[in-house]
Amino acid sequence: MPVRRIAQIVHLKPSALAAYKECHANVWPEVLQQIKECNIRDYSIFYDNDRTLFATFKYVGDDFEGDMEKMKANPKVREWWTMTDGMQESPTPGAYGSAEGPSWWKPLEEVFYTD
Repeated sequence: MPVRRIAQIVHLKPSALAAYKECHANVWPEVLQQIKECNIRDYSIFYDNDRTLFATFKYVGDDFEGDMEKMKANPKVREWWTMTDGMQESPTPGAYGSAEGPSWWKPLEEVFYTD
């Protein structure tokens, strides 16, 4: 089964940089476990020193939508998202949170890849 590469962006509120880095230096074990159980690997978040966060990960499962529903159903993940969403601003029109509605993190189109 081919690996699916995902890339996304969201904007960080300028006042939240220190708190965002701190919480990601200490990600809750339940969140890390759910990420793994939902077939996400090689997950990284980068900051461009302006306000954009860029995330990339590999999806190694065979039911992305189903795994994302499992992720959303986890109360600890939803708590994490509530905390981190408060530090961010979505570039997606109509988005109001990671757990519901349009994608909070804006998906990016892959235009080039080489291995």
